[in-house]
Amino acid sequence: MQLNPSFHQLENISSKTNDMSSSSSENGETDIKKTVEAKLTQNSHTASVVPESSSTLIRGNLQAQQKAEELRELLSKYSHERQLIILQDFPDPDALSSAWTYQLIAQQYDIKAEIIYAGTLSHQENIALVRLTSLPAQRWTLQTLKSKDLSLYQGLVLIDNQGTTSQLMPVLQQAKIPLRVVIDHHNLQEDLNYEFVDIRPSIRATATILTQYLQTGLLPLDSSSSQHVKCATALMHGLHSDTNRLMQAKEEDFMAAAYLSRFYDAQILKAILQANRSKRVMDVIERSLKNRIVQNNFSIAGVGYLRYDDRDAIPQAADFLVTEENVHTAVVYGIVHDEDDELEVVIGSLRTTKLTLDPDEFIKEAFGQDSSGRFFGGGRSSAGGFEIPMGFLSGSNENSSYAKMKWEVFDSQIKQKLLKLVNPKDNPI
Repeated sequence: MQLNPSFHQLENISSKTNDMSSSSSENGETDIKKTVEAKLTQNSHTASVVPESSSTLIRGNLQAQQKAEELRELLSKYSHERQLIILQDFPDPDALSSAWTYQLIAQQYDIKAEIIYAGTLSHQENIALVRLTSLPAQRWTLQTLKSKDLSLYQGLVLIDNQGTTSQLMPVLQQAKIPLRVVIDHHNLQEDLNYEFVDIRPSIRATATILTQYLQTGLLPLDSSSSQHVKCATALMHGLHSDTNRLMQAKEEDFMAAAYLSRFYDAQILKAILQANRSKRVMDVIERSLKNRIVQNNFSIAGVGYLRYDDRDAIPQAADFLVTEENVHTAVVYGIVHDEDDELEVVIGSLRTTKLTLDPDEFIKEAFGQDSSGRFFGGGRSSAGGFEIPMGFLSGSNENSSYAKMKWEVFDSQIKQKLLKLVNPKDNPI
């Protein structure tokens, strides 16, 4: 494998960041700013390292500069417009912070953009992020959507997703609201009829892409503005989250973190990262430990039925299982039901530390596509997820023996599909 010339410098930064993350866990502190800035300053004399000046970095990154200019032109074209920013049903810190940044950028062009998602915020860090920064995201269910006058909106914006993970998209598309913008760091999921697209799978976080826009001047951050400081803090958290505490960050991600370090509030970030797990999350982690099977360094666990509001316990359980000795990949899944128990979906998360395993390819190969050709899941570096609707078999779980039998069928089917890839005798990875 051919390495980037600055690989060793970045590897050292990652190593230092890892050491600091461990120390921060013990001391209850996270000091990203010192890690990144100290290392960049130390290596600023080396030709293979990008100079300290973020403007110099952006001038050297032609793609980022070009995309920022394209976005500037589009925003100017649609000045005074009302838009909807669509997030995945269960938005993570990367999506939330990136959407907020787009909203603030759009305001410079007198565009009113509303951030909406259909699911829920159940991860303790996501709840803390929204509460402590007053991040303006709204939950719109399908019922909420029916009561809205959609003719008020002239454009849709997809941030950190491509419409495949939002149950709102089919209704919004039926309303014939044009898709203006797609900004994402996941692999291309399907062809979209958009006006502006910036999809860069090589970058670890969508927050990095939005930070690059800030660096080009689309929105000059002001450290005296409380809103700007909180947005920078949210972006730092999104970047921190999607790069596994910067341990899987690339050069662009480190540079984005260095830029944000001038503006973010370390105390707010510390409070977000120290949010406690709920008892229900701990119960799901306990179930995953009890039910897991380990084969060829894969840990696979079904956790049964979960309430809709506890959906984020599944990726947290996967995060926990992948830390077990001799395990490089963990897959955790369960049947999630909504408030009325009328709709059920199988939801799963994958976490891996194996560099040669591509979560996107693994999940797509394991679970395939639906009748319309849409994949049931996908992923990015080190993480992935899948959602499989249960259709006719949804609900009707009043009979405990029937509910148990239904779970056993889905549990067996998912394990069978995963083990076909995990077992090297059948299909070596």
